[in-house]
Amino acid sequence: MGIAAAMNILGGIGTVCAAFLTKNFPPMWVFFDFQLRYQILMIVTIIIGILCVWGTMGLVRGGKDAYRNAVILLVVGSIVAGYQFYSSLDIRGKATPANVKFFTNFITLVFFLVLKFPGVRERVDFSKPGGAIDSATSGGLTAIVAGGVVLTTPIWVGASHIFEGENWVDLLQTSLIIIGSTLMLGGLARIFWFVLDSLRQRRELALPEENV
Repeated sequence: MGIAAAMNILGGIGTVCAAFLTKNFPPMWVFFDFQLRYQILMIVTIIIGILCVWGTMGLVRGGKDAYRNAVILLVVGSIVAGYQFYSSLDIRGKATPANVKFFTNFITLVFFLVLKFPGVRERVDFSKPGGAIDSATSGGLTAIVAGGVVLTTPIWVGASHIFEGENWVDLLQTSLIIIGSTLMLGGLARIFWFVLDSLRQRRELALPEENV
């Protein structure tokens, strides 16, 4: 869910060249007649991404509507991303990164639906709040993987964003490095500090017994 949130936010921001900066990028001129469509897609996609962050936090905290909210967001995200995927292929003949965004949303949706299969749903309950371990590991790992997605953006997006030998993604390189590194380091720090705190608490509990 965290990866879906990151991909929607990144995908939304990445649509700016077709939505608002069309004149600045010659290969994007084919979108002149479709700017309004892509402006709407860009704004809606970013909103979905932000809501997916909220949905991820809800899954960690737990609640009777946490699972339902996540599935609804993934359904909407898949539909919006799928529409952009189709539109980009139809208009430009290329769909990266819209295709990556679509498959991220759709695969995550399938995964969540599988959690309701008999034999699985009895073991997974998002209605109850997760413990400290669940919160630290899920939050930390989500941040680490999301940071990795951001840092590797030039690799999996670059091939479709090269014009006259220049990679457009390089324009965002500094921002991608800062955001990606912050997410990864923040995730590592969250897990690291939880482990240290757990060790400290165990040590404090063990001290009275040693004194006796």
